[in-house]
Amino acid sequence: MKAICYHNPRCGKSRLTLQLLQAEGIEVEVIEYLKTPPTAEVLDQLLLMLAMQPRELMRKNEPPYKDLGLSNIELDRNALIKAMIDHPILIERPIVVVGDKAAIGRPPEAVLTLL
Repeated sequence: MKAICYHNPRCGKSRLTLQLLQAEGIEVEVIEYLKTPPTAEVLDQLLLMLAMQPRELMRKNEPPYKDLGLSNIELDRNALIKAMIDHPILIERPIVVVGDKAAIGRPPEAVLTLL
């Protein structure tokens, strides 16, 4: 079994999630999304797999969220996805993908449902 982990090495939950997957013997492709943000297509697919709307995947306490006025309900899906691509710090982490399913590692054990 192989997993993809959209990871931020500075985040404790992200590190714990990665350790948990490795302890389960899962081969993990790590994508440091702050260095390599997902494309709009990938982010849209992740949102579909997570059954979430873009704003639900956003870290609302990050400065760009407030600075860019992302709480504005008139912003559409594409505008919110673009904001996450332009400012990947806004993307909740970690996101783990196994096959056609995805989960957010908050808490880290939440990703075990993918295994």
